[in-house]
Amino acid sequence: MNILVAVGFMAALGLILATVLVIANRRLFVYEDPRIDDVEELLPHANCGACGTAGCRVFAEKLVAGEVQPGACTVNSTEMNQVIANFLGVDLGSQEKQVARLACAGGNNVARRHGDYRGVESCRAAALVSGGGKGCAWGCLGLADCERVCDFDAIVMDRHDLPQVIDDLCTACGDCVDICPRDLFSLQPLSRRLWVACKNLEKGEAAEAECVVACNGCGRCAADAPGGMITMENNLAVIDYSQNALASRIAIERCPTGAIVWLEGGVHKGQGAVKIVRKEALPLE
Repeated sequence: MNILVAVGFMAALGLILATVLVIANRRLFVYEDPRIDDVEELLPHANCGACGTAGCRVFAEKLVAGEVQPGACTVNSTEMNQVIANFLGVDLGSQEKQVARLACAGGNNVARRHGDYRGVESCRAAALVSGGGKGCAWGCLGLADCERVCDFDAIVMDRHDLPQVIDDLCTACGDCVDICPRDLFSLQPLSRRLWVACKNLEKGEAAEAECVVACNGCGRCAADAPGGMITMENNLAVIDYSQNALASRIAIERCPTGAIVWLEGGVHKGQGAVKIVRKEALPLE
């Protein structure tokens, strides 16, 4: 008898709970467009944030809602974005590819060190210990935090302990921007070829004493650039990209240190830039 009561009780309880779940499912049900899953499958699943959303799933939701266009994903191929556009019946749209740029060219063959940092192999750790020993207080510490944090293998350290960004692999996720303790990385449209590869705020001989390729605040680039395209702020050249900075490389020609460069098929310096022939690291001072 007790067994029958227990079985009956459990059956009644199961029925009640099932009824509650059915009612809750109907009342709390939120409709989701099934196209979202289809669109998400056509995205690269990089979840890099280059499109401005938190990930591919959120981007797919916005695509289906008509809030963005497929071309906003610069990681996906143009062909696959067109497939998405055709599937949704919308225009492809476009967004210029962005890449990470490093505002430093001070590798160990041109930038001086006044101390030998020994500790955790991390730029952030070194920055807490007298700046890692590097003479330039604004320069890259070269311990590869940016390389390690990049999930797309878009950053490699060269022989002079300086990060090199591979534009074709960079997704503009911004992880290198966040990890750098000296704020040397920024995300820039690929069309911005004119670039100041320095953040040093010293002037003249004081700047060059610590790094051969530092901006020394001479102002020649600002004088040569048309239409106020470049101004000097705190002894550092600053480019106004709303001017003719996308097409004019005249500003690099008289730069004595080569701190301002032209990025097109490689790094190009002006005729007046110092020639760097040293391949080995500078000795510790």
